[in-house]
Amino acid sequence: MQNLIDHIVSRSLNAQITMVIASRPDLPGIQRAIDAKLPVHVVDRRNFGDASSFSATVFEHIDAAGVDLICCAGWLCLLEIPSRYENRIMNIHPALLPSFGGKGMYGERVHRAVIDAGCKVSGCTVHFVDATYDTGPIILQRTCPVLDDDTPQTLAHRVFDEEKQAYPHAIRLFAEGQLVVEGRRVLVRTDGEVGR
Repeated sequence: MQNLIDHIVSRSLNAQITMVIASRPDLPGIQRAIDAKLPVHVVDRRNFGDASSFSATVFEHIDAAGVDLICCAGWLCLLEIPSRYENRIMNIHPALLPSFGGKGMYGERVHRAVIDAGCKVSGCTVHFVDATYDTGPIILQRTCPVLDDDTPQTLAHRVFDEEKQAYPHAIRLFAEGQLVVEGRRVLVRTDGEVGR
């Protein structure tokens, strides 16, 4: 979220953050949003018995804000997505999906799994969100090397450098109407044509 705020302030991303929704009251991003004078709503997942009622409350706030695009940033809760938001919710994952994704694959766990698998490259994936963890259509990916002496922390730092470029770029493509979803594939329009 801070990366997106910084890009907006520097005018390298023509966007506006209408509000921030947090799934817990103790998240550090809440203070960052307050510092940026952004409205914050906490919808504590622990206060809901099921994903359906939790999701309904989240989307009540989103509907009221009239947003064009929802950008998940550290969001770890599964949502039931209304059809009106299909291909209008993005997430960024700190690995190259479809590998190293799914429930519980976040933070240091992802980077440890990449290193333990002996991968030579890692990176990040920006994707549209669907009904399950990390399986939505992939918008774009950026890569970085996995070094022989990497730890989860050193790899995380290198992947985050890629994330800081990938997410704003994907949002720009969306805002410019350049993304076309065909089944599981996201194609990027170039000069009025879809690049294949």
